[in-house]
Amino acid sequence: MSAAARVLLLTDPGMAVHRPPGHPERPERLEAVSLGVADGAVAGGAELLREEVVPATPKLLHLVHPPGFVAALDAAAQRGGGWIDADTFLGAASMTAARLAVGATVQAAFAAVAGRAEVAFAVVRPPGHHATGEQAGGFCLLNNVAVAVAALREAGRVQRIAVLDWDVHHGNGTQRIFDEDAELCYASTHQAPFYPGTGDTAERGHGAAVGTKHNAPLAAGSGDEAFTAAWIDRLLPAVEAFGPEAILVSAGYDAHRHDPLAELEVTAEGYRLVAVALGALARRLKIPGVALTLEGGYDLDALRASAAATVSGLIDGLARSDAP
Repeated sequence: MSAAARVLLLTDPGMAVHRPPGHPERPERLEAVSLGVADGAVAGGAELLREEVVPATPKLLHLVHPPGFVAALDAAAQRGGGWIDADTFLGAASMTAARLAVGATVQAAFAAVAGRAEVAFAVVRPPGHHATGEQAGGFCLLNNVAVAVAALREAGRVQRIAVLDWDVHHGNGTQRIFDEDAELCYASTHQAPFYPGTGDTAERGHGAAVGTKHNAPLAAGSGDEAFTAAWIDRLLPAVEAFGPEAILVSAGYDAHRHDPLAELEVTAEGYRLVAVALGALARRLKIPGVALTLEGGYDLDALRASAAATVSGLIDGLARSDAP
């Protein structure tokens, strides 16, 4: 790229109102990742842009989540909320944060598809990839990336989309929502055996979508070598063969070696290498930008370093199609 790349950071302090008591998914994560995105932009020589986040409308949410499900969450929040399951908290203001998280993810997707930013990063919470159409769980209330996919299609921008998920936990909600969708390629690395217990290599999609879902479970302690090999040697080639018109990333960083909730032992360098390869793939496919939305990751220093490595790696890869 001859001109400086553009990195769009989408976040909002209103997402801090979601406060699960004593929970690792805490408001401070927003600042850590936002700082990392800014660091990555500087390292990549990119222009950092910001944009006001617009909360998701009912119309957007209902593209994925039935009105009754959303209404039930709202009603529970109005009653003061509580624990949906052992891991997932809904507070009185949590749906405010959740609507902002969806809205930011949708904006990132549209910005990347339109080429307004080579990297569009929605720094959001609560995360989303464990939420199905009608069930919250795994820290997640609404499925941010799934709504973004549906919004792009509903607007007629693109139809054939790839969702890449490098969170340490398998994105069971995202896979379930699109399990029979032949125009959605889902690719995931995740620790196994581990929560939520899905994501076996045999899970390839159903019906006309068989062969569009790609899972690479990794054993605890696998580290950068296995993580990068899974993406560069297997998953990214499968995505390239699928030929998407847009790429969205469920960017979780709990596979990092310092994360308190998992043991996959990935480093920031591992994320950078995968990001370089992903950026080069996007360039070869003539996709103008990559959109990312934050999923997991609970060590603040690791979050900042990993987000920075991802952003700078994507900028590098998008600039040169010869990267692996």
